[in-house]
Amino acid sequence: MAMTEEEKKYKGIIWTLSIIIPLAVAALFGVNLKRMGFDVEPLGFLPPIYATINGITAVLLVIAVAAIKRGNAKLHENLIKLCMVCSALFLVMYVAYHMTSESTKFLGEGAIRYVYYFILITHIVLSVIIIPFVLFTFVRGIAGAYERHKKLARITYPMWLYVAVTGVIVYLMISPYYTH
Repeated sequence: MAMTEEEKKYKGIIWTLSIIIPLAVAALFGVNLKRMGFDVEPLGFLPPIYATINGITAVLLVIAVAAIKRGNAKLHENLIKLCMVCSALFLVMYVAYHMTSESTKFLGEGAIRYVYYFILITHIVLSVIIIPFVLFTFVRGIAGAYERHKKLARITYPMWLYVAVTGVIVYLMISPYYTH
């Protein structure tokens, strides 16, 4: 199946965003405004909020898939748009927290330490990989390339769901070690 004109139109933008977003997050993750001399209050209240947003994203993804399976394409589209907004909000809050607060170290010991780092690393890696998958899947849907959308969504959905769920798990595992 050939790529639609709309898909062609967004291809460059999607790849650009897929590179710029992780690079910007990585760069901003290393910026701590307090250490740079700025008088900012740590945004220590954000982690439970952005973890909740990850949880909401996971629930909305499941409902969106159920909606399309029931034939409700409009609800599916709206829920996916909401998931994308939630993911963007998560990202902004995550970066804001890390720019104003010291990183929290995971202090668990033994096997739980390996479990935590496995979940964290897979979460981070997939959160980068998922960007073009979500964007291409979305564009295929809005462009009416439903068969190609469905084919890619079979890969995108479980990855996106994994990232959303593991975001909550990572928060729950590290939250006892927050100092603020």
